Amino acid sequence: MGHDHSHGHNQNKKALFISFIFIFTFMIVEVIGGVMTNSLALLSDAGHMLSDAAALGLSLAAFYIGEKASNKGKTYGYKRFEILAAFINGITLILVSLYIFWEAYHRFIATPTVSPGMMIIAVIGLIVNLIVAWILMRGDTEHNLNVRSAFLHVLGDMLGSVGAIIAGVLIYFFNWNMADPIASVIVAVLIIVSGWNVAKDSIHILMEGSPKNVDPEKVKASLSQLPGVIEVHDLHVWCITSEFTALSCHVVVRDGVNRDSILMQLSSFLEREYAIQHSTIQVEGESVTEGHHHFCT
Repeated sequence: MGHDHSHGHNQNKKALFISFIFIFTFMIVEVIGGVMTNSLALLSDAGHMLSDAAALGLSLAAFYIGEKASNKGKTYGYKRFEILAAFINGITLILVSLYIFWEAYHRFIATPTVSPGMMIIAVIGLIVNLIVAWILMRGDTEHNLNVRSAFLHVLGDMLGSVGAIIAGVLIYFFNWNMADPIASVIVAVLIIVSGWNVAKDSIHILMEGSPKNVDPEKVKASLSQLPGVIEVHDLHVWCITSEFTALSCHVVVRDGVNRDSILMQLSSFLEREYAIQHSTIQVEGESVTEGHHHFCT
């Protein structure tokens, strides 16, 4: 299990690193192209690429920082930095989209002319984004919030390239310059939604919320069913990061049962049924806890 985790971890890191190089290089090309062709769609795309590069860089840094060993001050180590990175990425996605709205608003009022040269750059941009999205898909976008937040930046960017291409076609064939800000607004809407989702998920983890795939009541009920167990109370389930779930609880057991074997049973049950590898269980005898555990918080 641990081996799989570290393998996935290295794959995530590699995917982020390659993506970062791709995006950063192309961003520079796009800034130059946007200035030369006077295209907001390209410049907003380049701005987005910058936020992509920053997002990928931050996610990458989070992996390295998260690997730092735990110490007296940080007993869980720095793993949670990955969630902070995802949160920052979510917020920047929202800010980027608000900026695009603002720019587009000005362009609706006074529509500038855009050179069709933006098309060529936008097509290259789309190809770069497709490659990067494919690389990141090979990482763990489903379980790792940090990788997912970086992936969403790239996805938003990919939509930006599509928008720029469509706008370019409309401008080239129909001379409809309004297509440029319209494309930007549509993309901004999609970006703000994904930014909000990532920010919301990371806030949930930072607030010690229980993971989506674990229902504390269900866990409590299933632990209570185990032989020798009378009652389970003070149960807490939370995430340290998106792939590291922790649990703590008090378990009241019948007097005379082998507590060590019950403890082994409980922790292997949690790992098997709920993939919770880090559990802290306090075992209490029924005579000790009568009339006492009600004071626990």
